Amino acid sequence: MPLSDIPQSSVGAPLPCIVATEHSLAVAFPLQERDPSWDGSSIRIVSHDSDEELIGVIRFNRAIAHFFGPPNDEAFRVHPLADRGLEPYGAFEITSSSWIHALEKMNSVHPCHMREHFKVYRHFVLSFHDTTFECVATGYTCEVHRGNLQQIMAGLC
Repeated sequence: MPLSDIPQSSVGAPLPCIVATEHSLAVAFPLQERDPSWDGSSIRIVSHDSDEELIGVIRFNRAIAHFFGPPNDEAFRVHPLADRGLEPYGAFEITSSSWIHALEKMNSVHPCHMREHFKVYRHFVLSFHDTTFECVATGYTCEVHRGNLQQIMAGLC
């Protein structure tokens, strides 16, 4: 299911960054922004220390697992969920997630395991140009900032 409340990452240079601790998880990335004065004859190079960028920050609540890596947009068709509607350059929630089921099964050997605790978890996917981010959490919040991606990330720690 597409998540329409998460803004579109930059298609050309999303530069996603992750800050993760045992109790918090956030992903930040430049957003797709069109300069109305751009005539299409040049390119603008963007990096983690470029100033005045429009940056999206997604904070995940009670995240218990995450993955950041392949596939990129050119190989996205090999993602196990690509044939079910998952696409590059988007934000999605996976319903009936086999990953959540596997995490619950892994935890089932714990002497105090309670299967119902896993019913609150949701599987999210953010697909970028060169990487894919996935996590299991209870929810998320979305923020938009204007500034330098590196400085915004440092403020998330």
